[in-house]
Amino acid sequence: MYLILFGSPGVGKGTQAKILSNILKIPHISTGDILRDSVKNQTELGLQAKKLMDAGELVPDDLMISLIKETLSKPECVNGCILDGFPRTIAQAVELNRLFSELKISNVVLLHLTANNDEIVRRLTNRRACKQCGNIFNLNDIKEPNVCPVCNATDSLILRKDDKEDVIRHRLEIFDKLTSPVFDYYREHAKTIQINGLLPIEEVNNLILASLKN
Repeated sequence: MYLILFGSPGVGKGTQAKILSNILKIPHISTGDILRDSVKNQTELGLQAKKLMDAGELVPDDLMISLIKETLSKPECVNGCILDGFPRTIAQAVELNRLFSELKISNVVLLHLTANNDEIVRRLTNRRACKQCGNIFNLNDIKEPNVCPVCNATDSLILRKDDKEDVIRHRLEIFDKLTSPVFDYYREHAKTIQINGLLPIEEVNNLILASLKN
């Protein structure tokens, strides 16, 4: 199964992708994680993407499409994968559909996690990232002030630039303008499922699995 996780920034795509990857035994491919690793390692792609990501802008289609094509061709994706964060534009969706045909990939399902924009802003501005281990937490998960709950590093928790309110709202504007139409495209080119992404994590996962089974 090839599952596309779709929804606005902060709706919980990454969380559900990790859970589903373990259950379905197919790899989770997060373009966000791949790009952040590229930035950290100062690769050519990372250097090009860093400025755009810090401002909440989309990475150009040609860079993303090259990355996805290379990834889909890897042996670990032969039985399926979970795409998280791609496609984000109609152009990307059209190209991805072409790649699926070229690689003889079928059984594609788009899962749309829905959410209210104000709730998304609240969620993301309450996130903190650890500079040491890279994990991301909600403020409610942090028991000791500015101490990472995983690696116990002190003074390592930061508010990422792309989690600041002005950047988030800009990202949501881009999503509404450029990315939302992708769902309409996929309703004509693949199976689609819609789930309320603001429900508790376990409930969202149960609804997803039930919908996939049906």
